[in-house]
Amino acid sequence: MFNKKTIIEYLLTAVGTSIAASGIFYFLAPESIAIGGVTGFSLVMTSYLPLPLSTVTFISNVILLILGFVFCGREFGGKTIFAVINLSLIMYIMENLFPIYGPITDETLLNLIIGVILFAAGLAIVFNQNASTGGTDILAKIFNKYFNLNFGTALLVADAIVVFMAIFTFGIKEGILGILGWFLKGLLINYFIDGFTIKKEVVIISNKSNEVKDFIFNNINRGVTVYKAEGGYTHESKDIIVTVLSKNQYFKLKKDLKTIDPSVFVLIRNVHEVFGNGFEHF
Repeated sequence: MFNKKTIIEYLLTAVGTSIAASGIFYFLAPESIAIGGVTGFSLVMTSYLPLPLSTVTFISNVILLILGFVFCGREFGGKTIFAVINLSLIMYIMENLFPIYGPITDETLLNLIIGVILFAAGLAIVFNQNASTGGTDILAKIFNKYFNLNFGTALLVADAIVVFMAIFTFGIKEGILGILGWFLKGLLINYFIDGFTIKKEVVIISNKSNEVKDFIFNNINRGVTVYKAEGGYTHESKDIIVTVLSKNQYFKLKKDLKTIDPSVFVLIRNVHEVFGNGFEHF
């Protein structure tokens, strides 16, 4: 039986694939811009096959999933299969209920940017649920296993193949736009994923360390670690308080910290992943 957490993950996966599908169908496909991935491959193949984009995407993903099971084993969870089906289903609904007969805007570069932003944001939501949309991720796993390529390089190779197919099919202009979109997609996916997971490590040196600790315990509901130190110039004993907070908790602490101790010294670092009590499990 699905628990609440699992249901939310599947709902967010559905939201993510819907956002990604809208970027492809309404902005990238009308301009014949393939930015890699199985959707880019499917966009190329629709030029040769009398099939809609949703059908080619679904067939391509099914083939790749089968290859993944054959060559890599059972590394593809239920959420990935759900994402693959949902991506194709959403595009099928768009094709039949909300069709489009030309680019959304007259500016090709604007369509590229909006399409890539939507696509990258959708994929980031899906990846954050421990799922993927299949596609070239599976090819990358196969390249990684059998050709000793690291996963990032393997994914780059798989997407590059699609982009060069697009150059051959659609022409040099669309191909160059595809390369630009492919590059932006990688940057934006990392940016959006960091936005979901990033935390703040806060290092505090204060003459009122007990009041600061009490505020973090009682008002923010977070733990702290305290290091004993000595001021290099004054030789006074100091408490160094270290805590890790979400962005909202950090803003709350920042707002009130100056009131607690006007002479406080604070160092803030971005932390990309946190595992342990109160955060993600390993």
